[in-house]
Amino acid sequence: MTPSPRPRRRRDLPSWALLGSAGLLLAGTLLPAPFVLEAPGPTFNTVGEHEGRQLLEVTGAPAYPTESVLDLTTVYVSGGPSSDVGVLGVLRAWLDPSTAVVPADVLYPHRVSAEELDASNSVAMTSSQETSVAAALDHLGIEHSTRLVVRGTVPGSPAEDRLEEGDVLRAVDGGPAGSVEQLRSALDAAGEGGVLLRVERDGTERDVRVPTALDEASGHRQLGVLLEPDHDFPLEVSFALEDVGGPSAGSMFALGIVDELTPGSLAGDHHVAGTGTVDADGLIGPIGGVRQKLDGAAAAGAELFLAPEGNCPEVRGHEPEGLTVVAVRDLDDAVAAASAAGRGEDLSALPSCGTP
Repeated sequence: MTPSPRPRRRRDLPSWALLGSAGLLLAGTLLPAPFVLEAPGPTFNTVGEHEGRQLLEVTGAPAYPTESVLDLTTVYVSGGPSSDVGVLGVLRAWLDPSTAVVPADVLYPHRVSAEELDASNSVAMTSSQETSVAAALDHLGIEHSTRLVVRGTVPGSPAEDRLEEGDVLRAVDGGPAGSVEQLRSALDAAGEGGVLLRVERDGTERDVRVPTALDEASGHRQLGVLLEPDHDFPLEVSFALEDVGGPSAGSMFALGIVDELTPGSLAGDHHVAGTGTVDADGLIGPIGGVRQKLDGAAAAGAELFLAPEGNCPEVRGHEPEGLTVVAVRDLDDAVAAASAAGRGEDLSALPSCGTP
């Protein structure tokens, strides 16, 4: 007799479905997602102490104590070159109104390593500190000088065969060339005709005519040159803040320097926070993560927030309750707003970002 074949056991479909779902869930937890998460970060009082040291310390000129709190604001960033974010992390962030989920290629359109990103943020922070000193001294009428030094040229650019590393720009079309803003204005005014640069090279001044090229993205004329401002200040400002990168603290650094170099307390005993880049001429520029910085400032107890005018479209309709947001175009606006708070004036009368 031929034995009957033993029947095979079959795993039912629901079991396989559960196993597949568990696998997908595990993959979603572990696999990185192409997004960057931005959440409110800590605040730092620019005229206070940080880790037992004065965050801003002025030497070479009289500095004055202050009761004001002038916070720079930060953003926690997860994902991108420095870390991975799992799919579940992204899903949780979408449910958190204080966290922004941004496609990674929007913030980092070019592939960069974590080391390159850290180096770039460090350079941006150092540059913002230097320009904040220049802006503060300009506001206070304290004389100083700035020169632009060539650190390299872009291959194929108009400047490649005309300018050299170490060249110092002394003038452009007979006018001043002490800041990037002055140079940019002269380039735009010259148009396709190019500019005549007075350049100091190896201790000798010479005139060099350089054509310009139009940058389609910005709409400005460019030379294709890498420039570094070299400042000569009559005083020294040291910054005791590490592990924070980028240029967005510049405006609050400048405000803190103005406060320390001015008798009394700029904002009285009020708590002011803010953000924004600042250039050597005191212009305040927009930054990323402004909504997260608003939330961070409110959580820290700030009463007044100084927001770059260029960020107003993102600010409108997202002002945290109890936090008055003032739109500022330059350092003069920021000082005026902080001073108004110090005098006890009605903060609602200050320029706002308007209504949505």
